Amino acid sequence: MYSTRTGENIDMIYWVEGHYIKDALKEVNWFMRDWRQNQAMKMDTRTIDIISASQRLLRTDQPFMLLSGYRTQKTNRMLRSRSRGVAKYSLHLDGKAADLRMQGRSVRQIAKAAAACSAGGVGKYSGSNFVHMDCGTVRVWGR
Repeated sequence: MYSTRTGENIDMIYWVEGHYIKDALKEVNWFMRDWRQNQAMKMDTRTIDIISASQRLLRTDQPFMLLSGYRTQKTNRMLRSRSRGVAKYSLHLDGKAADLRMQGRSVRQIAKAAAACSAGGVGKYSGSNFVHMDCGTVRVWGR
């Protein structure tokens, strides 16, 4: 994954033979932090798994570009003031969601891969060129 905001890049093994690697998850948590407030939270591994599975289903080594992972209340309020599409009780606040895009793949292609996981929510935001993935209730929205 590549962060469009901080310029950071992360490509690592975080799970081996049925076990998560604690130090790798710490790096993932920091990478997916609220960069506006520079605060990290323990990300739900189910969301990380959905992202990883989606990339495999897309059959590419191209990294996802992370637009938003964890969000603090302060950041979420600011984003809500700018867009009606930001949920007041967003799963980003709980470290359970990520907004992503991938060079060379359309929103439709990415969303189709994420939805094939049948593991959480998938939001298509074609106008802004990103896909929301979360480990909440299985659902799909957007165009």
